Amino acid sequence: MLLAIDVGNTNTVFGLHDGKSWVAQWRSATDSTKTADDYAVWLTQLCRMDGIPFGDLDACIISSVVPQARFNFRNLARRYLDIEPMFIGGSSVELGVPIRISRPEQVGADRLVNAVGAHAQHKGALIVVDSGTATTFDIVGADGGFEGGIISPGINLSMRALHDAAASLPRIAIQRPSQVIGQDTVSAMQSGIFLGYLDLIDGLIRRIKAEYTEPMTVIGTGGVASLFEGESEEIDIYDPDVTIRGLLEIYRRNKK
Repeated sequence: MLLAIDVGNTNTVFGLHDGKSWVAQWRSATDSTKTADDYAVWLTQLCRMDGIPFGDLDACIISSVVPQARFNFRNLARRYLDIEPMFIGGSSVELGVPIRISRPEQVGADRLVNAVGAHAQHKGALIVVDSGTATTFDIVGADGGFEGGIISPGINLSMRALHDAAASLPRIAIQRPSQVIGQDTVSAMQSGIFLGYLDLIDGLIRRIKAEYTEPMTVIGTGGVASLFEGESEEIDIYDPDVTIRGLLEIYRRNKK
């Protein structure tokens, strides 16, 4: 059984695939101070709760944008699964997609995995909008090639920066305001954060489409993508499994 791990700046997603389907997915706050032993105890308990023998885990693939966490996840696979994990970005792991940008070595592992996962499920040219700590807009060609994109601060990061930098502004829950013009501090902040961010997403998508030469399908994914479901005018499909599917596809392409 494959253990797929996607280590993001805010959250880490763990998925178990039995060769036919995903049998479990769990999410944990990313903490680079957690040891391999910590993760092993946590995973063992979750497997037991779902009736999955921990000993059935016999393969592992990892994508990480947090360099400090890689050592502990590598030790988790080596010590508790008795296997050498595949790492996205490692010299021995082939993604199987062309990377058509001037500095391919600078692309985050998560963005390349998203390109693979999105192309595996959705055909034609794509824009993959991944909303997390940062919000990325990645362009995937009709053949699955990675063609660049945009990186902007995520909505939670923007809200936290506003609160931290302005002593009088409270920390608020992110939700759609009842009207655009706020009548108090909280509703004014909600308009600025939620509607402002929604327009950032839709506006950048429109600019990408105006610059690209073919029709494009827009895929929304990521930890906070559900905030904009039914709100964005430009996102066509919400697909929460883009990244984890990409890890599975890359594992299959590299399995000996």
